[in-house]
Amino acid sequence: MPPPASSPWHDGPGFVTGPWLVRALAVALVASACAGLPLGREFPSPDAAQIKVNVTDKSGLLSVFGEPYQVGIDSGDQTWRWFYARTSTSGTLTKDFTVRFNANGTVKSYSFTSNLPDDMKKLR
Repeated sequence: MPPPASSPWHDGPGFVTGPWLVRALAVALVASACAGLPLGREFPSPDAAQIKVNVTDKSGLLSVFGEPYQVGIDSGDQTWRWFYARTSTSGTLTKDFTVRFNANGTVKSYSFTSNLPDDMKKLR
C-alpha cells in the first residue's frame, strides 16, 4: 500500500524530501566519517628485547612508546597502558600493551596483544 500523498516522509508519490531526508543524510554522513576513526594512540609494537623485568624503567618506556593512553592500579601496583584501535574493511584492528610497575618504577610485568597483520606474523 503506497503512503499517503502527504506524510512526514513523502511530498507526493514516491519522493522522499524535507527535513526527514536532510536528517537521514546527515546521520549517514557522520556514521560513515566516524567508521574509520582510530581510538587510542599509535605506538610501536614492543619487542621482548626492549623490555627487561626489574631493569627497564618508566623513562625508558616513555622514550620508546610515548605517553601512555591510560594509567591505573592493579592489586596495588601502578600500571600504564598503551592502546590503539581502528576499523578497516576486514574488521576492527587493535593492539594493547600494559605494563605493571614495581614500587621503584621498574617493570614488574607486561603484556602485549595485537591482531594487526604485522604483529600476527611476527608473534605467531
